[in-house]
Amino acid sequence: MVSVRLFTLISFAFFIFISVSESKVLEPHVAESFNVSLIQRLGNTCSYTVIISTSCSSTRYTRDQISVAFGDGYGNQIYAPRLDDPSTKTFEQCSSDTFQINGPCTYQICYVYLYRSGPDGWIPDSVKIFSHGSKAVTFSYNTHVPESVWYGFNYCNRASDSNVLAIGLRRIVIILLGFVVAGTTLLL
Repeated sequence: MVSVRLFTLISFAFFIFISVSESKVLEPHVAESFNVSLIQRLGNTCSYTVIISTSCSSTRYTRDQISVAFGDGYGNQIYAPRLDDPSTKTFEQCSSDTFQINGPCTYQICYVYLYRSGPDGWIPDSVKIFSHGSKAVTFSYNTHVPESVWYGFNYCNRASDSNVLAIGLRRIVIILLGFVVAGTTLLL
């Protein structure tokens, strides 16, 4: 009976570890090594529609300065400084603002970062990006963006075949380990 409880406890611990470690990847984070000065400005130009929705938890309006940068896994990057404009009521609470942004052509967009500078603590709900020839991608924030840092998501490496394979293999190994432990405890 003790071995069954031990197996259950070990299985639960593995499940919690895997769930917590993978959920952190889905949360927005500070971009430690992101440098906007490295963004390309040469080559073909494509148009992007970016819809930024402001959370209902945000202040009624904001004086914060908001910029966005996004791109693909091949180094194609788009930067749009100072999207804010208090005279046109951008980034008001519970609203969505649509921007047409031109920049280098990309493959599938896999990262986005927001930059906020100002006193109000603006809170985005989501950023949705439509690009030429690729499916639209939505990044869900609904959290405070720290001041004066690039903050967002980077799924570029996560989407690579080798990482998907590694995650799948890790899950299989853990499941097999669970069966081995279960089998061993039942024989005792």
